[in-house]
Amino acid sequence: MKASDRAYEALRGDIVEWRLSPGAPLPEVELGERLGLSRTPVREAIARLVADGLATQSAGRLVVSPVSPDAVDRLFDARQVLEVATARLSAASPQRAVAGFTALAEAFEEAASAGSPSVVRFYDLAGELDERLDEAAANPYLAQALRGLRLHLARVRRVSRDHPERLVASAGEHASIARAVALGDTELAAAATVMHLHHSLAHIKSHAPGATDVSDASGQHTFAATAAR
Repeated sequence: MKASDRAYEALRGDIVEWRLSPGAPLPEVELGERLGLSRTPVREAIARLVADGLATQSAGRLVVSPVSPDAVDRLFDARQVLEVATARLSAASPQRAVAGFTALAEAFEEAASAGSPSVVRFYDLAGELDERLDEAAANPYLAQALRGLRLHLARVRRVSRDHPERLVASAGEHASIARAVALGDTELAAAATVMHLHHSLAHIKSHAPGATDVSDASGQHTFAATAAR
C-alpha cells in the first residue's frame, strides 16, 4: 500500500471514530511524526479528506470538518433520494439474489428477536445488505454516491452511540427492507427504506445532544465531541 493510502486510511479512521474530533487541527508535520511518514504522503492524504468532506479550511488552517445538526439533515435528505432509488431498483431487478436477501431478512429478524444484538454483528449484516442492494440495483453512479454518504453516516452514528433499543428496532427495519426486495415488491421496499431513515434520523437528533450543541472555532454549531465517548 502506498504511503499516502496508509496515511489516508489512518486519518479517515481517526475522524470517523472521533479520535480526531470536529475542529481538530490537521498539521502535516505532527501527523507525519505520529504516523511515521513524511509530509508529502500526509499532505496527499489530507487533500483526499478535503475532497471527502471530512476536512476543511478554517481560520487559515486545515481542520476536521464539523458535524452540525444542519449537515445531518442534509445527509439524510440525500440518503432518502439515493437509498429509496436503490431499494426500488433492487426489488425490480430480475438478477437480484432472492435467496441472499431472504437469508439476510432472517438474520436481521434473529438479531432483533435476541433483544440485544451484537453491535459488530449488526453492522456486518447492514454492510452486507448495502452491498447486495448496490449489486442488485446495478447502477454504478448510485453506488458511488452512496459510498461517499456512508462514510459520513458512519461518523454521524458515533455521535448518537449504539443504543440497544435502537439496534433492535433497526434490525427489524433492515429485515423489512431485505424481505421486500426478496419479494420483488418495489413499493414495499421503498416504504420500508423511508421508514427506516425516518426512525434513524429521529434517533440521531434526539440522542446526539447528550451531545450538547456547541460552536467550533469558526463559530459553526457542531455536536460536542464528548457525545461520542
